[in-house]
Amino acid sequence: MWGSIRKSSARFVNALRAEAPADREARAHNLFEAAAAYVSACAEDDHDRIDEASAWVSPEALSFGVNELACRAVIALARERDESPRTVARALLGLPAV
Repeated sequence: MWGSIRKSSARFVNALRAEAPADREARAHNLFEAAAAYVSACAEDDHDRIDEASAWVSPEALSFGVNELACRAVIALARERDESPRTVARALLGLPAV
C-alpha cells in the first residue's frame, strides 16, 4: 500500500510541473472524497482513477484520509460481525488470531 502511495505522490508532483488542462474541474475535493475515490479505485485496479484521486489532495492528506477510512471500515465491520476491531483487522490481513 505504501508503495502505491509513493508512486501516486510522485505522479502528483509530476502533474504539478505540467500545465493543468483548461477543462479541469474547478471544484476542490476534500481529503475524505479523495481517500474514498483512491481506495475504491485501488480495489478495482483502476489506475486512471487512482492517479486522478491522488491529484486532488497532498500525499500527506491522502495518507491521513486512507488511514481514517480504514479505521472506520474496520470498526463498522467489527460491529456488524460482533467481534473486536483487532480480530477483524487481523482476519482481513489473513493473520492468525491472537
